[in-house]
Amino acid sequence: MSEQSRRRPPKPYRRPQKDPVRILAFEALRAVDERDAYANLVLPPLLKKARDKGDFDARDAALATELVYGTLRRQGTYDAIIAACIDRPLREVDPPVLDVLALGAHQLLGTRIPTHAAVSASVELARVVLGDGRAKFVNAVLRKISRDDLDTWVERVAPPYDKDAEDHLAVVHSHPRWIVSALWDSLGGGRAGIEDLLEADNERPEVTLVARPGRSTTGELLDVLGEDSALPGRWSPYAVRLAEGGEPGAIEAVRQGRAGVQDEGSQLVAIALANAPLEGPDKRWLDGCAGPGGKAALLGALAAGRGASLLAAEKQPHRARLVDRALTGNPGPYQVIAADGTRPPWRPGSFDRVLVDVPCTGLGALRRRPEARWRRRPEDLDSFAPLQRALLREALSAVRVGGVVGYATCSPHLAETRVVVDDVLRGRGGPAADAELLDARPLMPGVPALGDGPDIQLWPHVHGTDAMYLALLRRTA
Repeated sequence: MSEQSRRRPPKPYRRPQKDPVRILAFEALRAVDERDAYANLVLPPLLKKARDKGDFDARDAALATELVYGTLRRQGTYDAIIAACIDRPLREVDPPVLDVLALGAHQLLGTRIPTHAAVSASVELARVVLGDGRAKFVNAVLRKISRDDLDTWVERVAPPYDKDAEDHLAVVHSHPRWIVSALWDSLGGGRAGIEDLLEADNERPEVTLVARPGRSTTGELLDVLGEDSALPGRWSPYAVRLAEGGEPGAIEAVRQGRAGVQDEGSQLVAIALANAPLEGPDKRWLDGCAGPGGKAALLGALAAGRGASLLAAEKQPHRARLVDRALTGNPGPYQVIAADGTRPPWRPGSFDRVLVDVPCTGLGALRRRPEARWRRRPEDLDSFAPLQRALLREALSAVRVGGVVGYATCSPHLAETRVVVDDVLRGRGGPAADAELLDARPLMPGVPALGDGPDIQLWPHVHGTDAMYLALLRRTA
């Protein structure tokens, strides 16, 4: 130690500065990682608690939301960049440290926060939640990241497209490789389409409302919100799109259940089933997988307008209660029950129209639940497959001859869409169904690029909706 070093007094300890916004974002990411929670369920109560304490204003809430969702959407890209800046495998870094690093990387590479502010705020967060020792590691890594912009980093860490196209797209657009491959197979076509789709998955989706027929109108919602705050839906006659930052819970019609939050693709699926041509009576409708209740509420309202009744069935009792809440106030007759659609309590041939929006991987809603892309595994397809086929077979049994079944998923994966329908129709794994496919495309008038039919696949980058799939089947015997 030099004479000068011995004379220099030690720096006084400085207590780390607590930043409520970044601490909340870190807590949300930890909940997603530790409890397999979804950000859209974790974040609202955290924000409400912060507002109630007086820690947050609207700008703070917006920043916290951007930090959480932006970090989750770009996690794969940021992981590749962080891995290039450390001298150990990424799996050997403690998950809380990785969360702080990812939050810092997003501020540096994905926002307009100045570099010095992004680094210093992240290091202060590390001091609060990790301690001074690991904060030094965070500081060193983030300073390396700050030397280049996102495009430069991506060019450095992503393999060339012409050598490994799927891995290149996985790193650039922050999706697991197997999901890139599956989406590309479902979409078909060349590079432009898959890049547009992956980019759409990384964009913040619009909040879309549904005006439930007979209870509210799009005109009412637009009048209340004003032209600066809302626009009519693109395709659904019942849809209203909120401007960025719009708060659905502040709208009286939503609080009263006369309107709700529902993606336009989900609305189109319910409307198409409701408008499918029938042979014979049209009095009894069934939603066989009704939770959490968005489609059931729209179907119930449409059924009521025709003097029909709706039975909404949901296997999980807590989700059945959500369905009941969504249907409360429906102008027509309805019933909500907790029942398993694969072992139904109703008699065969009891219904004129049946919807089964089956449990699936949810790959069609990655823009809403970005963490799902990192949580899902290819083997999940095998676990859903028997259930999807059983639900479709029972739905075809539940509908009368001449009646119509709508098979829907919020996934574009071929193994959850066309393969399921084809297997049931051809009798793979069970008796062949006495049913025929209907052309669903005329039932979505004005919606472009619906493919060759007869089924429909909606896309975020083409239609601005979740990637909903719909096949309509008429029972023939």
